[in-house]
Amino acid sequence: MSSNDHTPADAQQNEAAGRCVPPGEALRLAAARRNERLALLALAGMAFGWGYNWVVMKSVLAYVGPFDFSALRTLFGALVLLAVLAVLRRPMRIRAWPRVALLGVLQTGAFSALIQVALLHGGAGKTSILVYTMPFWVIPMAWVAFGERVRGLQWLALALAAAGLVLILEPWTLHADFVSELLAVSAGLCWALSTIVAKWIKRDHPMDALPLTAWQMLFGAASLCLAAWLVPEKPIDPVPYFYGALFYNAVIATALAWFLWLFALQHLSAGVASMSALGVPVVGVLAGWLQLGEQPGALELAGMVMIAVALVVVSLRSAEK
Repeated sequence: MSSNDHTPADAQQNEAAGRCVPPGEALRLAAARRNERLALLALAGMAFGWGYNWVVMKSVLAYVGPFDFSALRTLFGALVLLAVLAVLRRPMRIRAWPRVALLGVLQTGAFSALIQVALLHGGAGKTSILVYTMPFWVIPMAWVAFGERVRGLQWLALALAAAGLVLILEPWTLHADFVSELLAVSAGLCWALSTIVAKWIKRDHPMDALPLTAWQMLFGAASLCLAAWLVPEKPIDPVPYFYGALFYNAVIATALAWFLWLFALQHLSAGVASMSALGVPVVGVLAGWLQLGEQPGALELAGMVMIAVALVVVSLRSAEK
C-alpha cells in the first residue's frame, strides 16, 4: 500500500508508529485508545464515588442504626444490580450456591456491618485506611489456600503495612477509638477472606462478575436483615439526608460504581485497574478531613502514609504481572 492511499490523520499515525497501518486497523487502535481514556475516567469516578461514601456512611448514623442502614443499603443495592441485569438481558443463573452464599455473608454481610459499627465511634478517613489493609491480609491467606508464595516487594509491603498499622492503632495506649479501629481491621480481614472465597469460586466455577456480585449481595443483605431484626437499635429518623444517603449507597456507590469498575476492567489490565483502589481511602481521608474536621495526629498520619506506600508497592507488583 502506498502512502498516497492514506488520509493525513492516517499518515501521522503511521509515522508515529513507524509502519503502515491499514485504515481499519487505525480505526480500531483509535477506538481502543478512546476506550482506555474513558476507562481511566471511569476509575476516577469510581474512586470518588466509593471514597466519599465513607463520609456519607459516617454522617447517616445520626439518623439510623448501623445494622438497619447496612441491611437497607445492601438490599437496595442488590435489587438495583438485579434490575441492571434484567435491563441488559444478561443471564442471572449462577452455580455453586453454597459458596456464593458464603461470599455474600463475608463480603456484603459481615464486611458492611463491621464498617458501620466501626464508623459509630471512629473517623471516616481512618476507618477507610484500616479497611484497605485488606490486600496485606490476602497475601498470607493466598499463600496458605492456593500456594501463592510471598515474593520480593510483597515482603516490603507487608512490613510497611504492619508498621503503619501499629502507628495508627497505638496499642500501648487505650484510647477511645481502639475498639472502632479493631472493628475496621476486622472488616479488612472479612474482605480478605471473601477475596479468597471469590478466587475459590473462580477456580472451580467460572462465572460472570455482574450476576455473581448481585447474588452475593442479595445473600449478604438477607443476613444483614436478620441481624437488624435481632439487634435492637434506635428508630429510623426519616429526614431527607437519610433518604439521600440510601440513594447514594444503592445507586452511586453500588450500581454505578460497580458498572464503572467492570467497564474499566474490560479496557485496562487488572494491575492498572487495581491502582485505582488507592484513590478510595485517599478520597475518604480528604473528605473526612474537609467535611468532618477529622484531622489525624502525627502518628496516625505517619501510619496512613506507610500503609498508602505499601498499597502502592502491592499495586505496582500487580501491574507488572
